[in-house]
Amino acid sequence: MAPRRPRDIGTAAETAVVRYLRDHGFPHAERRALRGARDAGDITGIPGVCWSVKGGQAAKDASDGLVEDWLLELERQRSNAKASYGVLVLQRRGYGPDRAGRWWAIMPGWQYETLCNRYSPHWEFGDGGPLRMYLYQICALLVYAGYGTEVDT
Repeated sequence: MAPRRPRDIGTAAETAVVRYLRDHGFPHAERRALRGARDAGDITGIPGVCWSVKGGQAAKDASDGLVEDWLLELERQRSNAKASYGVLVLQRRGYGPDRAGRWWAIMPGWQYETLCNRYSPHWEFGDGGPLRMYLYQICALLVYAGYGTEVDT
């Protein structure tokens, strides 16, 4: 069997995240068409939030340095999208597309602090470095902050 192309790996990861988002409070989430130099992230339909999704071995084995590079890329995308927040989603080893809620979701600490301080002032997260949580956790926080809709469980 031929190895999967990087574009196919990316498409599969993005599709898994979009399905998860749609089922967890973000019914208008969809994969974004490629925009070239003015890249605005991988997922649209959630105003105010820019999403970048990484899948395959690169995501599963990502070093801290590579994650930092991807966060810098996400910041450019967030600026292009004119979004308040950016979320980097990484596929995890042992967690396939049907378990995307357990994939890593990484947000710059200062953005997480800003989001939390809208409701509970005085949260501080040190130097503002990246914070890693599960996708299901960031979805719950964003729904609570008004970026999505409550889902009946």
